[in-house]
Amino acid sequence: MQIGIPRALSYYNFFPFWYGFFSDLGIEIVLSDPTTKQTMSTGASLVVPETCLPVKVYVGHILNLLDKGIDKIFVPSIQSIAPKIYNCSKLRGLPDLIRNVIKRDFTMIEATLDKSEKKQGLYEFLAEAVKPFGITDMNVIKRASKNAWKVYNNFHVMTRNGFPYKKALKYAMENKVVIADNSKTYPINIALIAHGYNLYDERVSMKIFDKLEKLDVKVYTADQLTLEQMAEGLKAMRSKLYWANEYEITGAAAHYIKNKQIDGIITINAFGCGPDSLMLERMDRFARKCNKPILNLSIDEQTGEAGFVTRIEAFVDMLYRKKRTKIINKIKITDRSQKYTDIECRDLI
Repeated sequence: MQIGIPRALSYYNFFPFWYGFFSDLGIEIVLSDPTTKQTMSTGASLVVPETCLPVKVYVGHILNLLDKGIDKIFVPSIQSIAPKIYNCSKLRGLPDLIRNVIKRDFTMIEATLDKSEKKQGLYEFLAEAVKPFGITDMNVIKRASKNAWKVYNNFHVMTRNGFPYKKALKYAMENKVVIADNSKTYPINIALIAHGYNLYDERVSMKIFDKLEKLDVKVYTADQLTLEQMAEGLKAMRSKLYWANEYEITGAAAHYIKNKQIDGIITINAFGCGPDSLMLERMDRFARKCNKPILNLSIDEQTGEAGFVTRIEAFVDMLYRKKRTKIINKIKITDRSQKYTDIECRDLI
């Protein structure tokens, strides 16, 4: 038994759960290959230009799985994660979109999760996902869900502790929990705010984590926050929860904007994303109110890496200058013949 899972969209939020669930039932998971320029271009060629980049990438990953010979592909419709808390329309109608743009023969497993409706909760969603494999015993499904939660929770324990996404996923799939060494200090701390599929897809994000690490920057994300911390952030911004991803975007951004240890905020959003445009506007206003520097990076399939890197480097350089200015303003000149003391010079290095 094999099931294909596209390495895009909800994969970056829920794959640890899906891995634990399907593996417990003896279903082999086949992932699409990591995103490439070819993935983007083939996906973009089948949809209208106004479609956002993450959906174009998703279509490309479906084609990649079909080229691998996979005949059962998991395309979930995650409508609502809580009562009256919804995903955007493209994610809600993802199975219909795939059905209409890809005219190839395969079985699409389009399980629906909608907690705003009765009888469309988690167990119904999981039962629908394994029905094509002839698995209908709810006791077996519930047992597999326990293993799924174990893998999922172990993954989040590690990411919350500051472990990198890829390493945390690897250890969680091995049923391990490893605690990160956070003893190293950095001169600049930046909060990186984006949806998981824009953040952890290295082709989409242009390996932004590696680029910031080379600039000696410590990166914080929503994965390092608790739900309570993100909820407090929403409350501080006086924003009401409506979109499914508002915790990881608006809530996390507000939390880090208020945090004095964070020197600046970088956001990554897909060009033309309606929900993101609304959330980013609120974030910008709140950041200006709190005097926190913020850089908004908009991406699509035409985004060039050179301009992307230039903007990041300029932003980080500005944060360094701002921090040096703060240190200089605190210096007290004790000797007119010596501008700085030894201790003050070390502070400036």
